[in-house]
Amino acid sequence: MIDSELKGNDVSEQQPHPMAGRFRGFLPVVIDVETGGFDSQTDGLLEIAATTLTMDAQGQLCIDKTFAFNVEPFEGANLDPAALEFTGIDPHHPFREAEPEEMVFPDLLQAIRKQVKAHDCNRAILVGHNAHFDHGFVMAAIERCQIKRNPFHPFSVFDTATLSGLAFGQTVLAKACQAANIEFDNSEAHSAAYDTQKTAELFCLIVNKWKGLGGLDL
Repeated sequence: MIDSELKGNDVSEQQPHPMAGRFRGFLPVVIDVETGGFDSQTDGLLEIAATTLTMDAQGQLCIDKTFAFNVEPFEGANLDPAALEFTGIDPHHPFREAEPEEMVFPDLLQAIRKQVKAHDCNRAILVGHNAHFDHGFVMAAIERCQIKRNPFHPFSVFDTATLSGLAFGQTVLAKACQAANIEFDNSEAHSAAYDTQKTAELFCLIVNKWKGLGGLDL
């Protein structure tokens, strides 16, 4: 009985994670997709990476966990040769070890929901460079997979192209990173895992710099 009461007191006195109060209960999740074109309804999704963010004891936003997948294009998906040349992705390469959307998205969204809960947040919000592009492909894939428990906000996003235009006068990811003194290797670009990492670094830097200037003090 005493142990039970003590455990109950511990739970009641727990403070929510500081992230819960930073973005109105949203957990930022940085997403990058590589695709076979620009139309989320018709063009294949080939790669997706997601990086969840957290907050340290000093209230600084920082990178937490990263998940990355090579994805088999859905049946009947359009694959524009120009898009494949741009990304350098061969969708049919035997060493890609790609998985179908029906396997990728349940695992990915479950991992994101777990992080949302761990940070005492209500749902996830997508962060991306030209974020509505990534958001469109993520939402289309979730719909194709008929997943009901979607952790992402249905239309709101944080766009680092806009934020870096404000903060550094640059909207291209590579140039924004250069202006922010973030190392960027152009030979690694257009990989979902790499671009997600750099977008996450950029977003954290901008948010933390704003806080340091007195824009938000939690």
